[in-house]
Amino acid sequence: QEQLVESGGGLVQPGGSLRLSCAASGFSLDNYAIGWFRQAPGKEREGVLCTMGSDGSSYYEDSVKGRFTISRDNAKNTVYLQMNSLQPEDTAVYSCAAHETWGLGSSVWEDYDYWGPGTQVTISS
Repeated sequence: QEQLVESGGGLVQPGGSLRLSCAASGFSLDNYAIGWFRQAPGKEREGVLCTMGSDGSSYYEDSVKGRFTISRDNAKNTVYLQMNSLQPEDTAVYSCAAHETWGLGSSVWEDYDYWGPGTQVTISS
């Protein structure tokens, strides 16, 4: 059974860092673009925060550019999201998704083929 599972969320103080992992099972991420999304409490899910294509190309939305870094380890079938300089407004459930496409993944959640359940990230002092 194909699935994605995120891990690494938690509670950190403003200015802190977290690294999220997105592990795939039941299929190989080699030919998939990966996107990270988030949904803050009481709000709709945002468009893609960042995405990485199977060729290693990447895109970052302005609000996370320079603070977040997406990477992938195909040998481990896992994608990572390094998040630095976290602020309270980054508090959300973060989810990864896999999109079988050439180049970067879509900015739209529904375009993806597989989705993880999400991991909670809370930024608070």
